[in-house]
Amino acid sequence: MVVTQKREEKHLVLTLEGRLDTTTAPQLEEVLKSSLGGVTHLTLDLAKLVYVSSAGLRVILGAQKQMSKLDGMVVKNVNETVMDVFEVTGFKEILTLE
Repeated sequence: MVVTQKREEKHLVLTLEGRLDTTTAPQLEEVLKSSLGGVTHLTLDLAKLVYVSSAGLRVILGAQKQMSKLDGMVVKNVNETVMDVFEVTGFKEILTLE
């Protein structure tokens, strides 16, 4: 998985490309830990994410919980495959989707 970061003051945009699964979830977790200092709003751009597993969902949920204490988190450009996973797991109701 490739994670691209773009920061504008207190807003961080992470673009995820590839698969977010058991192998790559720790990578995203590490990026979040090292990048969220001083960030009050997080956007996850999933336009190029082709798959998400339960391990990936756990990391996304952790980020959502952390950012809900601040200005929040938005998940955008979710493709049909990933949206199906969000619907089945109830994440569609938990996350702010654009």
